[in-house]
Amino acid sequence: MLDPKLFESDTRADWCPGCGDFGVLAALKDALLKSGKQPHEVVVVSGIGCSSNMPGYIRTYGFHGLHGRPMPVAIGIKCANPRLTVVAAAGDGDEYGIGFNHVVHAARRNDDIKLIVMNNEIYGLTTGQLSPTSRLGQKTKTSPEGSIIYPIKPLPTILGAGGTFVARTFSGDPKHMSLVIQEALKHRGFALIDAISPCVTWHNIYDEVKKLFYKLEDRGYKPDDEQKAYEAMNDPNGIPIGIFYRTEDKASFQERLGEVNGGRWPVDEVKTLPESVCRSLALEFA
Repeated sequence: MLDPKLFESDTRADWCPGCGDFGVLAALKDALLKSGKQPHEVVVVSGIGCSSNMPGYIRTYGFHGLHGRPMPVAIGIKCANPRLTVVAAAGDGDEYGIGFNHVVHAARRNDDIKLIVMNNEIYGLTTGQLSPTSRLGQKTKTSPEGSIIYPIKPLPTILGAGGTFVARTFSGDPKHMSLVIQEALKHRGFALIDAISPCVTWHNIYDEVKKLFYKLEDRGYKPDDEQKAYEAMNDPNGIPIGIFYRTEDKASFQERLGEVNGGRWPVDEVKTLPESVCRSLALEFA
């Protein structure tokens, strides 16, 4: 029998009441439990922000890192011990702003990391500044007259970079989010889950999202066509959630590490990474 408290932390989450991150936390715990994971088999890595407190609120190994830098840490952990399930949890300012270069290259390499970005279109922790996903015209502390900057479109960007699993979820439907995360955990390579997670204090879009969101699978959508994925991501009439695209045709970066190291993988047979691999990673993360 599944123990619903298996991933419960002794530390209670202290986000603002109604914060979307509560739904993401519940979905992640449920997905790990239903995927048959044990706490010692999982590492949750984060950067800086409200959402980046996630490692403290879930019973797994955890690493609370620097702003915009969860991906280098997550990738290092996965390279050192590929048996671990490595989940990175961050906000839109963290991973679509200062750290977006790491996300793009993780998608290009197909690193076996599952990245959940809690996207609320605002910098919540620092009390309401413009973020990379803030909308044109959105009024914030740093755009009191309305933003004149076009928002980034992370999902098409990651798909174009070679992403092999690209999805969107909504914290107002944690059961559906759990199902998407479960599929991501099965995936052989990099998975980006853009989690719409409204900030009830600085940019509350709950009611708007509830009116516009729909599940891709309810409309018979199949996530196997890249061109159709682009079209679905840019639906002007609604907010689709679910898996836009996935393919198992590309080996992960960590699988290829085994190939360049003579097949001696994972780490119980390997003490250090090949020098050429270390050098190339160092250049990308510099």
